[in-house]
Amino acid sequence: MKIEATGLPGVQLITPDVFADERGWFLETWRAERYAEHGVGPVFVQANASRSTRGVLRGLHFQWPEPQGKLVWVSQGRVFDVAVDIRPGSPDFGRWTAFELDDRRHQQLWIPEGFAHGFQVLSETATFHYLCTRPYRPDCDAAIAWDDPDIGIDWPLAPTGLSSKDAQAPRLSALSPERLPA
Repeated sequence: MKIEATGLPGVQLITPDVFADERGWFLETWRAERYAEHGVGPVFVQANASRSTRGVLRGLHFQWPEPQGKLVWVSQGRVFDVAVDIRPGSPDFGRWTAFELDDRRHQQLWIPEGFAHGFQVLSETATFHYLCTRPYRPDCDAAIAWDDPDIGIDWPLAPTGLSSKDAQAPRLSALSPERLPA
């Protein structure tokens, strides 16, 4: 397994070992002790999967006051995956990093608490997986605008299939610091 630091402290790109032969391939998507050796060691309490079509943009989502860390990957297709630092007082506040995750390289992205997360599907369809450190709570659910000009994410496609929550999400600057992770 290879762990790479990204442009945002705490966000890590993980390339698992893939064992392939004429039958196909095998990889571990999570083993607590191996990931803990690289600083990815939370307890995951919820697993999610979504399926989306080309151009669908989901995000930028976060929870507060019960934030979630997320380990994410794609089992089918290809996505543009984004993490945004939304911790007031962080020197990286409002900065983003992005990676293409796909079913060929099998990379994962670790997004710790304190970051908003979103992705856009680049293939005809994509199946996206999340391991979360806290359960989803509707009363903690929050989003920031996917097209916030102060953040300036360069999404690769014109978005399709936005949820009403994502279409109406406020800009980061419109949220009070009390509504953002400490």
